[in-house]
Amino acid sequence: MTLSSGSRQYTIAILGGGSFGTALSDISANNGHHVRLWMRNPEQVRGINDDHMNHRYLPGFAIHPSVWASTDLKTVLADADMVLIAIPSKSFRTVVKQAGDLLKGKIVVSTTKGIEPVTFDLMSEILKEELTDIRTGVLSGPNLAKEIVAKAVTASVIASEDDELCEIVQGVLHCDYFRVYSNHDVYGVELAGALKNIYAIVTGMGAAMNMGENTKSMLITRSLAEMSRFAVKLGANPLTFLGLAGVGDLIATCTSSLSRNFQVGYALGQGKTLKQAEEALGQVAEGINTLCQVHQKAEELGVYMPLADGLHKIIFEGYDVQQLVKSMMMKELKTDVEFMVR
Repeated sequence: MTLSSGSRQYTIAILGGGSFGTALSDISANNGHHVRLWMRNPEQVRGINDDHMNHRYLPGFAIHPSVWASTDLKTVLADADMVLIAIPSKSFRTVVKQAGDLLKGKIVVSTTKGIEPVTFDLMSEILKEELTDIRTGVLSGPNLAKEIVAKAVTASVIASEDDELCEIVQGVLHCDYFRVYSNHDVYGVELAGALKNIYAIVTGMGAAMNMGENTKSMLITRSLAEMSRFAVKLGANPLTFLGLAGVGDLIATCTSSLSRNFQVGYALGQGKTLKQAEEALGQVAEGINTLCQVHQKAEELGVYMPLADGLHKIIFEGYDVQQLVKSMMMKELKTDVEFMVR
């Protein structure tokens, strides 16, 4: 692709060779930028460089031939203008520390939708704690990787207090099938991306149990109220949850079998154990870790979260799902629209 007049060609480093990191590398390369992809697995690196395909995470989808992959972090980051980090939350801090000074002076954008265990830190907070002299942002939205590499139309949100950073990221990633909007509420956008994974597990379980469309609609709507209620308690802007990073991402992950968290929930709803569900998936489902962190934090803060609490009881406390659903339906009635109020 030829860049439009006045556009700059950037060198983009993407850390993480999972499905979304690979999808972002394909978009960036298609838009005419130099793209380097850091992957830990030498076999996957060969797949990208020789076959132009991520055989493990995106089999059957051709990746732009100019994308170059390597296991050498220093080489990938050398001379990069922008770094997109797509590492699972449990490994995020380790990789950021490993990169260290190699990230100085660069635009660093997290695309990870998760919460760090123990600390309850979001990825943007880890970046600020571990790095200096960087410009940071967060990318989140209804972005199922297989649809992106298939070039199905979608959109995302770049969140940062740095307006110029937002404009640069928009310019790098925007194309005729991927639109990027901006938002200043970094914490809200990032928290929305993490929280929705919990509810994708819930709806996946419901789908396996043949729930009706009424039930699905109720679950998604109450999920939005629940996650935004929790986020507002932590200082997020409630209006963020009415946008792509909130309700948009929630709908995508709660209704699509392409969602990893939905798949885990579906397996659980079929009677499989958590270990069996995760082994069958073969990828990280961030929602399980997020559930553990959010359940504990909600108890500390006294936030009413019946869906998250119920899912925790089913997965970790051995509760029977049918009995729990009946119990939840008998709880006190709440107002319908409550997520708009701080």
